[in-house]
Amino acid sequence: MEHSGPFEVTGTGAVGPHPQMAITMGFTAFGKKARTFDLEAMFEQTRRTAVERSWKTLEAREKGEEMNGKKQLRKQIEDVKPAPSSSRAVRECSKPLSRDSSSRDGEDSSDSSDDEFFGPPLPPKMVGGPVCTGDEDILSPLAPSLGEEGEEDDDDDSEDEAEEENLVLRIPDSHEITLKHGTKTVSALGLDPSGARLVTGGYDYGVKFWDFAGMDASLKAFRSLQPCECHQIKALQYSNTGDMILVVSGSSQAKVIDRDGLEVMECIKGDQYIVDMANTKGHTAMLHTGSWHPRIRGEFMTCSNDATVRLWEVENPKKQKSVFRPRTMQGKKIIPTTCTYSRDGNLVAAACQNGSIQIWDRNLTVHPEFHYKQAHDPGTDTSCVVFSYDGNVLASRGGDDTLKLWDVRQFNKPLFSASDLPILFPMTDCCFSPDDKLIVTGTSGHRGCGNGKLVFFERRTLQRVHETDVTDASVVRCLWHPKLNQIMVGTGNGLAKVYYDPDKSQRGAKLCVVKTQRKAKQAESLTQGYIITPHALPMFREPHQRSTRKQLERDRLDPPKSHKPEPPVAGPGRGGRVGAHGGTLSSYIVKNIALDKTDDRNPREAILHHAKVAEENPYWVSPAYSKTQPKTVFAQVESDDEDWKHEPELKKRKI
Repeated sequence: MEHSGPFEVTGTGAVGPHPQMAITMGFTAFGKKARTFDLEAMFEQTRRTAVERSWKTLEAREKGEEMNGKKQLRKQIEDVKPAPSSSRAVRECSKPLSRDSSSRDGEDSSDSSDDEFFGPPLPPKMVGGPVCTGDEDILSPLAPSLGEEGEEDDDDDSEDEAEEENLVLRIPDSHEITLKHGTKTVSALGLDPSGARLVTGGYDYGVKFWDFAGMDASLKAFRSLQPCECHQIKALQYSNTGDMILVVSGSSQAKVIDRDGLEVMECIKGDQYIVDMANTKGHTAMLHTGSWHPRIRGEFMTCSNDATVRLWEVENPKKQKSVFRPRTMQGKKIIPTTCTYSRDGNLVAAACQNGSIQIWDRNLTVHPEFHYKQAHDPGTDTSCVVFSYDGNVLASRGGDDTLKLWDVRQFNKPLFSASDLPILFPMTDCCFSPDDKLIVTGTSGHRGCGNGKLVFFERRTLQRVHETDVTDASVVRCLWHPKLNQIMVGTGNGLAKVYYDPDKSQRGAKLCVVKTQRKAKQAESLTQGYIITPHALPMFREPHQRSTRKQLERDRLDPPKSHKPEPPVAGPGRGGRVGAHGGTLSSYIVKNIALDKTDDRNPREAILHHAKVAEENPYWVSPAYSKTQPKTVFAQVESDDEDWKHEPELKKRKI
């Protein structure tokens, strides 16, 4: 195709000068041409390089690891691996880039403008070497990160595997502190969700509050009260928000108090003369235990000797929310001994005196969803049922000295069972560790006949992995807090112990053991109380005491206030001070006058000895009344037989 104009269109679409025009003017082109690249070959080279690097790294790591995810990744990489037919394009891309041959005609090889091109500059990776762009950046984390971070992951995995093999290392029992609640059994423990305050209750009807951040090494409670008068405390539990405490005692009415011990509400007592307990507004017999709902604020549950489990709301203390009535297989009433919520709050579980465990849906109160009639021996009180943190496993502490695990999804037989765990108290606890890999419970023992212990079991097999001697009495309550990673224990001799590990535990007991005990002020009696007189004249107004320490220092410099007390006087005494015989004037008089036995005469005879002299020579009283004193006239004495005849009529005796 011929062109008559001075320009022509080349094969690449570029517009250049006509050859005749170029010969006439003496140059071949207007400036430099832009470089042309084969983009398909460049992308192919990039993808191939990145895939080969990732492939080599995965092959090296696959020998020591069995990870299904990485095998799937390897399979995906095999699918993306380039075909052999593309090797020609890769070889062409690997050659050094050159200009088009049509642009070399008439050029000078020594032109200094060879390095100048039109368009934006190329990235550094594309100059003078193989091209690796977008695909390498996407897949590059597989290559370096798998090589560098893989070693760290291997170390972490090995440490985790070693710790899993030795579960004893997870138990925080290297250190302990002892809180003295009283002299009787500590039957209730409660710890708020943040782990700042601990509350203990016992058979002495008392409830004590302990603040870890406010205590020093003396470990004294900051508040003590009796919320239920003369009823033993059965259970204490903080709400999920930590602002209320559920108090379950031996009475039929549960109470809710706030963090300072003030009463918030008290459940109403039901009518004990109604046969159907579902028609009463509250419990009619002694309570056993209670529990807060894990997610709904203000809802809690109690179980009682009236054979019911009742749900309550704090806002409505005059009537329960719903009633669950445990029954035997024959439809008879049975008393629940303990109850609890599931972790999500959808299930309500209760253990009964006939050894059965019954689980209801929280919204369906008629028939239980799960019922196992011989979970423990009949006639024994199951002391505790608790759900695991994943909600699939239920642990029960039976009165037949056993601990059993149940799968809620297949509630037809126990998963595992452990025996030889003595129990003497109807509220002995069991609980799961925060990582759900251990179960801990307490054992009982008579005083002087053995030690109470904390026994730790592995959850998967219920094998006994560790034991800790607590005291020479029974271990009644145990609580493993998930945030603090500390274990609280209540014993039968009035002690509450806290086990912790300085490295694995957080806050809690670690806050108070480092504080020194406060010393009592010795010189407080020397200071004089400050009297506030706002309307006094300036000349009579006392200066304001800004610091007690400074006042003590000034009193120490005052000789009268800082005068040392004088020692007791030995001997007869001097300077107006009485000698030793007690050190007081009264003791001196008693010793020297009242107890003087030099005169052994009769006191009456000694007084009458002066009667004759006083009559003959009166000196004190008689001379004053000598002129006005009347003569004494005495009544005539007659015989006793005739006295009654001469008595006045008014004085005669009444017969």
